[in-house]
Amino acid sequence: MRRTEDWLRQANKDLGHARRSLDMEDYEWSCFSAQQSAEKAVKALYESLGAHVLGHSVSTLLQKLPKRERPDAALVNEAKLLDRHYIPTRCTNSHPEGAPMDYYTRQDALEALRIAEKIQQYCEDRIRHTEKKG
Repeated sequence: MRRTEDWLRQANKDLGHARRSLDMEDYEWSCFSAQQSAEKAVKALYESLGAHVLGHSVSTLLQKLPKRERPDAALVNEAKLLDRHYIPTRCTNSHPEGAPMDYYTRQDALEALRIAEKIQQYCEDRIRHTEKKG
């Protein structure tokens, strides 16, 4: 059983959480939710291809896609910015002092959202293309 739509639905929900967190000035949570949204969108793409994948690095997941589904290097490089939000947004020990909330800004959250939206759109487009072929 393919779970593509389940992954996409959750990716969309996480993206909504990222937007709401931005509005509430919870920038660290906005960044983390944006990363989660992109990760789940990429996993939806894998599911649509009949593959199951593990891992949390959005850039690595994108790079390991089959060649015909793989995005260009620019999108992979943008994904690396999201990868930086996986742990430090939530773990106090990731910083020399202070809490994660002390290290994230509105600009960080806006950039993370922009990249997550771009990755999600890429994945949804590839999924729709795959569905048309199959």
